[in-house]
Amino acid sequence: MAAKIPYDPGKPSIARVYDHWLGGKDNFAVDRAFADELAKVLPDIYTIVRANREFLGNVVRHLVRDRGITQFLDLGAGLPTADNVHQVAQAHDPGARVVYVDNDAEVLAHGRALLAGDQQTGVVIADLRDPDTVWGDRVTTSLLDLDRPVAVMFISILHFIGDQDDPYTLIKSYLERVPSGSFLAISTARANPAGDAIEGMYRDKLADRGGGGAVSRSEADILRFFDGLELQPPGLVPVTRWRPDGRSAPAKDVPFVAALGRKP
Repeated sequence: MAAKIPYDPGKPSIARVYDHWLGGKDNFAVDRAFADELAKVLPDIYTIVRANREFLGNVVRHLVRDRGITQFLDLGAGLPTADNVHQVAQAHDPGARVVYVDNDAEVLAHGRALLAGDQQTGVVIADLRDPDTVWGDRVTTSLLDLDRPVAVMFISILHFIGDQDDPYTLIKSYLERVPSGSFLAISTARANPAGDAIEGMYRDKLADRGGGGAVSRSEADILRFFDGLELQPPGLVPVTRWRPDGRSAPAKDVPFVAALGRKP
């Protein structure tokens, strides 16, 4: 199991690289250099990251407003930026509760600063591949009522979970803890021609910073994450095209997909 990631401004971190792509200010030159290097291999990365953030907002808004979900477990949450899960959810239901999970100590520091005074949102510093630790943390146990539905969110994180960590069993272990009517939201990299190069870049530059390579999977393999769940409209689609009401979205196709499933 990977250790918690200490703060180190001299090496790129996944959280800070994403912060740069989203236009944030919590990043350093080393993060921006890596982000720009990767963008040369995958020019659509800025479109992907921003569309992924839009998906996060859309799916949270849909779950609160249309499905009555008021509890969220955001795994691999990353650094807080605009329109975070708790902000979107609480805008529609002030009673919504959110637990963020990440193994980066920097995320904890920023999260605590952002959430000061918010008694309905918390941050757990743990490796998401250790669900017993996540579920057993006092933040989780104090905020989430597992007798009521929970939205379990793997947003832009599963491509960092290699096959050696058995991501299918991992997801099942999270869903086993939540009741009927809970949801699984996923966005992740789809297999594409640049996949091997990107995986190598993450492995070479971020292996000791929470990145063991970036695994892009086929659509069939991604759909396996939803086995036993009711896949919700519009199904598994490019993240730029995910709309909960199924309406058409005239947007660019990208090798990054999203879907929402309901536990029956």
